[in-house]
Amino acid sequence: MNKVFRRILAILPAVLLQVLWLYVLFSWLSRWAVLINFALSILSFLFVLYLITKQEESTYKILWLLVILTFPLPGAALYLCFGNKRTTKPLQKKLDAVGPLPESRTDTEPLYAELSAENRRLSQTFRWIEGRTGLKLHRNCEAGYFPLGDELFPEILAELKKAERFIFVEYFIIENGLMWDSMVEILAEKAAHGVDVRVLYDDLGSISTYTKENADALRRKGIRCASFNPLVFVKGTLNCRDHRKMLIIDGRVAFSGGVNLADEYINHVVKYGHWKDIGFRISGEAVENFTRMFAEFWNAFTGDRIPEKYLKEPAAPAHKGKAVPRTEDGYVLSYYDSPLRSDAVSNELYVDLLSQAQNTAWFFTPYLMPGEALLDAFVRAAQRGVDVRIIMPGVPDKKLVYRMSRSFYPVLLEAGVKIYEYTPGFVHAKGCVIDDIVGTVGTVNLDYRSLFLHFENNSVFYRASLLGSLKADFLATQEKCVERTTDNIGMSFRKWIIDGVLRIFAPLC
Repeated sequence: MNKVFRRILAILPAVLLQVLWLYVLFSWLSRWAVLINFALSILSFLFVLYLITKQEESTYKILWLLVILTFPLPGAALYLCFGNKRTTKPLQKKLDAVGPLPESRTDTEPLYAELSAENRRLSQTFRWIEGRTGLKLHRNCEAGYFPLGDELFPEILAELKKAERFIFVEYFIIENGLMWDSMVEILAEKAAHGVDVRVLYDDLGSISTYTKENADALRRKGIRCASFNPLVFVKGTLNCRDHRKMLIIDGRVAFSGGVNLADEYINHVVKYGHWKDIGFRISGEAVENFTRMFAEFWNAFTGDRIPEKYLKEPAAPAHKGKAVPRTEDGYVLSYYDSPLRSDAVSNELYVDLLSQAQNTAWFFTPYLMPGEALLDAFVRAAQRGVDVRIIMPGVPDKKLVYRMSRSFYPVLLEAGVKIYEYTPGFVHAKGCVIDDIVGTVGTVNLDYRSLFLHFENNSVFYRASLLGSLKADFLATQEKCVERTTDNIGMSFRKWIIDGVLRIFAPLC
């Protein structure tokens, strides 16, 4: 049963409800049909007022308003089941039930004093992220940037072989093949030697790639394994997926970025041309945030609990046994987004960074379906003279989503945003660099699902050498792209109509 069929299955009960209601209305209640419809219209009007007054993205509200006004019964039922944040309460209860993690070892006040003296505005941004997520700013001691999953993969295997205490694996997609099988071989060997190995994957993200039998096989190897938000039946938390991607080893090194654990991400299997993705490796104190993010989810959603010593004890140095001087390479704050919060941290972060941009703002994203606030931030930055660029795929993985993304091109291009499409294949990279001094690498796409509905993780770097590598990679990738302009995107009245309709339904994709 594939993902598309599951989504259709989720909508089907509401549609059947509307059909049943119409049948009852015209067959049994025909003499009161006018009165009943009038009452339903009043209820729909009140429901619409409720939606208008909610603090949500305007595009999302417009979609639900159209659905509810057109089909009152199924529209209201769908919203109450899938569109309302109250449907996420079961997940929130699980997070609340396990209680808080031990206090962080990091004192951030000296860091903020330094940062504020250099760039007070960005210091405010970092404080805001910390206040909203509870995850702290760190010195960036050592970070490596990988312009392809092909280059990230060997580094992952090398670090896994060094594990002595624990290995935490959390990914949206896991699929058997060269990449995952090579990792499992090491994970099983480490588990046999007493290393605490735990794997968490998203049930819907891996629905066609990783089965219960695969998970059971891991457990027989001594590896703890669990799926996030299992899709046993259609429920209100269906859209709340764990899109996070992180690998933490001994609390001393962590990997993250766009790369899932499947062979197309390392170009061992070709699906949509050359797969362009990015990732990074950090070590030192900054790994603490990743350990805490994984521990919070594992404790809440598995019924198990990670020993607190992993969070309390300082990690062994990345270069064990060597006298390596302490390095300082800017700052980093790794955090995660949650649909359970009232605000969308990454969405507001990107709006904030674009508002601060003075010279350049360059973005990688596989999907481009921003809400109104972020779209306006892109437009305003370009209009005031900032060099705003976006690299998109040239070969789509989902044709409808690709078409929806392109529906946003005209308004961006007319404002002066430069859009490039990667001709060799698919871009799955998620990252940005602003004015060469601040940027992000993580799992966040510039679409509604990533920015508002999924659990995501993101890392914000400031004055880190990694940003220079990201910028160089962006320019190298741009050389392999075709630039889109208002002259070559093929606009017509028919496409304008289609784009308008697609823009309305973009929050669902």
